[in-house]
Amino acid sequence: MRFITSSVLILSSLLALPAVADEGQMLLQRLANAERTQSFQGTFVYERNGSFSTHSIWHHVKDDGMVRERLLQLDGAAQEVLRVDGQVHCASAALAEQVVDSQLWPARALDAEQLSQWYELRVVGQSRVAGRATDVLALVPRDQHRYGIELHLDQQTGLPLKSLLVNDKGQLLERFQFTQLQVGAPAAANLEASVECRAVSVSPVQAKISNAWQSDWLPPGFSLSTTTQRISPASDEPVACQVYDDGLARFSVFIEPLRGEPVEDARTQLGPTVAVSRRLKTAEGDVMVTVVGEIPLGTAERVALSMRASNEAAQ
Repeated sequence: MRFITSSVLILSSLLALPAVADEGQMLLQRLANAERTQSFQGTFVYERNGSFSTHSIWHHVKDDGMVRERLLQLDGAAQEVLRVDGQVHCASAALAEQVVDSQLWPARALDAEQLSQWYELRVVGQSRVAGRATDVLALVPRDQHRYGIELHLDQQTGLPLKSLLVNDKGQLLERFQFTQLQVGAPAAANLEASVECRAVSVSPVQAKISNAWQSDWLPPGFSLSTTTQRISPASDEPVACQVYDDGLARFSVFIEPLRGEPVEDARTQLGPTVAVSRRLKTAEGDVMVTVVGEIPLGTAERVALSMRASNEAAQ
């Protein structure tokens, strides 16, 4: 489960509104710059699949540009994550494995010009969130392979104070909304992880395995961004992971050797996150291909079915 997401959306009624591309790109670029230049702290609520949780966040940008960010869940188990310069340093025990698999909080290196190829950027009005005036920016997907987003951006700082992620039927999949925001450097003590925060590490990239797979089809605009490998805690087998993104949305493809294990195909969705697993036969034995990400279910299924061993795809 992810605590926070960079995603947001657009309700069906907005589809008829005219686009203001230049202003939309300007707001999106301001958002990208804000999180690299603005220090802040605050409290936000996160909703997914009918479930709510509350979190505190401390975000500090040092004079040299280094960003240190800590997130703490305030209800239920006291789960936390600490990230420094885009890399997760530690997570509480319940989250450690999830951080390795899903890489919570992907770094937000937004490129407004690039994203405008895959999303229509529409400035749709103004609002008020956490007592602060905001501009509302809608990112309308240009195809069926990604979700729509509605961002409420603080007029003073450019920070995202509210985001809604919605599917093509207008159903709300995910909500992120600040209830309180304070601009300025947080206290140093709030940026230090607790003793329960476990160090997180990922196995080094092993190109022999990661490069042994490729996709015959990808949604337009998505490209391979990272490849890693780790050992499966269930089978001690090496699991290759390929991460694809379009500059905003992302999904991961995991390839695990089955060694004769009787594993069935599966498909599931929790809020915006889908997981599709398909058994694939290869010359070296069956593998399980699993696609996980915040993309529509049909898109994930098509990606899973398109994965091929590189030597087979070349034939």
